[in-house]
Amino acid sequence: MTGTDVRNDAEDTGPSGYAAARLRLLTEGARSGPSRRTALAELTDDWLTGLFAAATEGIAGGVSLVAVGGYGRGELSPRSDLDLLLLHDGGDSGAVAAVADRLWYPVWDLGLALDHSVRTSAEARKTAGDDLKVQLGLLDARHIAGDLGLTSGLRTAILADWRNQAPKRLPELQELCAERAERQGELQYLLEPDLKEARGGLRDATALRAVAASWLADAPREGLADARRHLLDVRDALHLTTGRATDRLALQEQDQVAAELDLLDADTLLRQVYESARVIAYASDVTWREVGRVLRSRAVRPRLRAMLGGGKPVAERSPLAEGVVEQDGEVVLARAARPERDPVLLLRAAAAAAQAGLPLSLHAVRHLAATTRPLPTPWPAEAREQLVTLLGSGRPTVDVWEALEAEGLISRLLPDWERVRCRPQRNAVHIWTVDRHLIETAVRASEFTRRVHRPDLLLVAALLHDIGKGWPGDHSVAGEIIAKDVAARIGFDRADTAVLSTLVRHHLLLIETATRRDLDDPATVRLVADAVGTQGTLELLHALTEADAQATGPAAWSSWRGSLVADLVKRVSAVLAGDTADEPEPGAPTAEQERLAIEAFRTGGPVLALRAQTEPAAPDEEPSGAPEPLGVELVIAVPDQPGVLPAVSGVLAMHRLTVRTAELRSLRLPDDVDDGAVLLLDWRVAAEYGSLPQAARLRADLVRALDGSLDIAGRLAERDAAYPRRRGWVAPPPRVTVAPAASRHATVIEVRTQDAPGLLFRIGRALEDAGVRVRSAHVSTLGSNAVDAFYVTGADHAPLPAGEATAVARKLEETLRA
Repeated sequence: MTGTDVRNDAEDTGPSGYAAARLRLLTEGARSGPSRRTALAELTDDWLTGLFAAATEGIAGGVSLVAVGGYGRGELSPRSDLDLLLLHDGGDSGAVAAVADRLWYPVWDLGLALDHSVRTSAEARKTAGDDLKVQLGLLDARHIAGDLGLTSGLRTAILADWRNQAPKRLPELQELCAERAERQGELQYLLEPDLKEARGGLRDATALRAVAASWLADAPREGLADARRHLLDVRDALHLTTGRATDRLALQEQDQVAAELDLLDADTLLRQVYESARVIAYASDVTWREVGRVLRSRAVRPRLRAMLGGGKPVAERSPLAEGVVEQDGEVVLARAARPERDPVLLLRAAAAAAQAGLPLSLHAVRHLAATTRPLPTPWPAEAREQLVTLLGSGRPTVDVWEALEAEGLISRLLPDWERVRCRPQRNAVHIWTVDRHLIETAVRASEFTRRVHRPDLLLVAALLHDIGKGWPGDHSVAGEIIAKDVAARIGFDRADTAVLSTLVRHHLLLIETATRRDLDDPATVRLVADAVGTQGTLELLHALTEADAQATGPAAWSSWRGSLVADLVKRVSAVLAGDTADEPEPGAPTAEQERLAIEAFRTGGPVLALRAQTEPAAPDEEPSGAPEPLGVELVIAVPDQPGVLPAVSGVLAMHRLTVRTAELRSLRLPDDVDDGAVLLLDWRVAAEYGSLPQAARLRADLVRALDGSLDIAGRLAERDAAYPRRRGWVAPPPRVTVAPAASRHATVIEVRTQDAPGLLFRIGRALEDAGVRVRSAHVSTLGSNAVDAFYVTGADHAPLPAGEATAVARKLEETLRA
């Protein structure tokens, strides 16, 4: 039966004919989706037109019947309300009331839900001005019957009012959406979501239409109509299977709804719902940012025009990283950036945005998606470091990750991600989908980066620990295989890859053992020790366990569970404990290092050399035992004297050079030269922006720094005042500790903190101010985390007394917190 046939039946038989035709339309298997909703709206229009004609017989005019809200958009789900306005010109009120009765009672008699009102145009406009929800409904006003001019006049006036009042009403609408999201939660993560009210649902899609009608901003259109259509299709199926006007997709009804939509199962249904919700939620984020930008611009523009004599102001662009700048509160690409030539730019922009706590602009993300070349395999070291920085940026990581997800960039970077994307978890303990849980775990793990020696491995393990849930069987076993592949692809060496795969394979080991096994049984502890293997891996697994549980939901972690896990870790650590380590024995100096040392001794001043980084080892070569370094190698030889560490690091900070790794040690000169000592610094540095400075310029500044004529602290303070570094999230506080029994010849002070320009200068100066000598230093930057160890002695070249060592560590920590 065609839509025309259905309408004709309704016209021929009156209300009962409408009911029969409506029933046939809703049970007709071949009709579904937008065509059925439109047909149902047209059928209802025809029926109401007949009712209106009978009700207004003998009335000259001045009355019209108007559909508003969803019915106004021509979208009727099986159990949708009929949202109607009887509009009149203020004439005979008794006659209008009689018309209303003749319209509303037949609707009620059929058991249809009705939301109705009777108003003049002036009354409708006043009510809309007082009630935002009424105004939103009237934006979709559509004429059904009666005086067309009356309806058109109201529609024109309502749209004009909306556009004139947009600067006031849009912030109100945004607040309404935020309050609703707070109450209803995020549609894309809920196991029993409300398709209409939850964030990313049909209400938000309607709000985006209202924003577009204001002409102030518009939502990104790609995929939005399809996402909205899909949610409407699911709601239709939900109405038909339950026979009720409900928008909540309850667990017990999901299989039936999936069958109604010809989907494989309830998981497939939820995944499609989540994908649609994600599109609408992201479009909402982008749109509301644009609304805010436009409204701020309108508020500031008159003052700026007055100051600039009417000229158009130029938006400020503040650099964040190479090829990445901040503009209008968003992260955009620099004008000279070339994503097609710089495959790392995508991750660099994402990391910079997360570190600054700023959103990636829609234009930037789409430009990156359209032009960025795939990363080579294995990834360059910088790409891996930028990924770690992104993962370690705390809560802002979530929004940046979602922006990349919206354009399909995450699955391009990590193809295995596709299997966990939007995957539901039918477990009352879990509050997130698999993919969001992984990101939440990384967010939680970023708070624990001061507890571990390898924060980069902790963060990547957090990202991958449940990656096997997209495959059949034990997800830990499948995840171990995937983790090995991903770790090798993004450039970790064999040793680090083995640690990551172990963490993924055993990410449930500590919590399950601690809560289900007898910890007093030595066999239990030995089993865990054998699985973990090393103290370093145990340290990482402990932090991962806590981050995973906290990211699962409030029921997954408690102080009791935490104490059980800590007890188990303590027992396993005792089993794994071996001989105490000593200061690493440095290797023999290279010929170039020895040459530089001799030249420094003979000239009495610093000598340095810059050398380009060598190619990384091939995947089948033996690992070096350390992460692949970044940037270029800077080797400096300086006659042994106080103040070398702060002088060198301060000069590098002045030249905007980021220290990725650093080694400082004392080098004895050959017997045929002299018995003196030279400090040798072998560092890897990279330019924060632009290119590296010339070696001659670095040396000249270093000479001035060592003789005290260069005020490094003052220069850095001036630069920081002129270009303050934006921090969008609160990093975990620095942690400075004295490593017990770590060396027989020196006191080892370990520093774990957030990397920042001039950090090593501040540390070096603090140690100098404390009156200690740095015997050697081992510095590494892993993502945005600095993990440093300083071997220090007193003036007598002996380790510091315990009390003095603790005081130095405490003072250094206070300095870094300031």
